[in-house]
Amino acid sequence: MKKCIYVVEDNPSIREIIEFLLIEELYEVKTCSTISEFWFQMSKHLPDMVILDIMLPDGSGLDICNRLKQNIKTYDIPVMMMSANNHLNAVKAKCEAEDFINKPFDLNDFASRIEKYLAA
Repeated sequence: MKKCIYVVEDNPSIREIIEFLLIEELYEVKTCSTISEFWFQMSKHLPDMVILDIMLPDGSGLDICNRLKQNIKTYDIPVMMMSANNHLNAVKAKCEAEDFINKPFDLNDFASRIEKYLAA
């Protein structure tokens, strides 16, 4: 069965590139442009990994990360934070994400990081 990744990114171009890349890597992908859309998807199915933009139109990806890491049902889901405006140390101080990637990012590096968390 394919591993499922939720991608929360409000920029349609970036969201589509990530979705295309992950589908090419044979993952099942659900994309969300808002936090409310993400929580709706979470109520239906838990993913194997979550990729979160930090700045979203209806809040912060840091809040999603913190909620996931504080919930016994979701704390072990790997979270990758991504942003053009933050540094890893600043994000690590605010949430317990497993990884952080700066935008723009190298697609091969991005794919290999994800594989590291989802390798069976």
